Amino acid sequence: MSSFVLDCSVAMAWCFNDESNAYTDAALEKTGAGGAFVPSIWPLEIQNVLLVAERRGRLEQAQSARFLEVLAALPIHIDQGHTEWPSGELMAIARELKLSAYDAAYIELAMRQGAPLATLDKRLQKAARKVGVPLLT
Repeated sequence: MSSFVLDCSVAMAWCFNDESNAYTDAALEKTGAGGAFVPSIWPLEIQNVLLVAERRGRLEQAQSARFLEVLAALPIHIDQGHTEWPSGELMAIARELKLSAYDAAYIELAMRQGAPLATLDKRLQKAARKVGVPLLT
C-alpha cells in the first residue's frame, strides 16, 4: 500500500471549497487509492473543526454529518499507538521540535510508518523536514 500520514489540515480542506487546492485534491485522490494513516487524536480534531465551523455559521449540522460520512468511507487507518499510555518518545519529539503533543503525534506516526506526511501546517512541515520526515508531494 502506498500510504502516507494525513494531517487534519489537509482533510478539512476537502470540506471547505475555499481551502482546497491542487495539493489537497491530490491527497484526497491518494487517500482513496492507497489509504492514509492518522493518529488517534485525528477524529477528535476533525469533529472539533466541524463544530467550530457550525458555531461560526460556516456549516450546517447536515453538512458536517455528510462530511463525516465521506471520511468514514475512505480507507483512513486510525493508529492506536499512543492511546493506552503516554509515550516518552512522543514527548521527546514534541520537546525537540517545540510542538504540541498533538502535532508531534503526526511526526511520530510518519517516522514509525516510514511514510510521508501530508499537511498544510507550515510549522509541522518545518518540523518534519528537521527530522527527515518526507512531505507528501
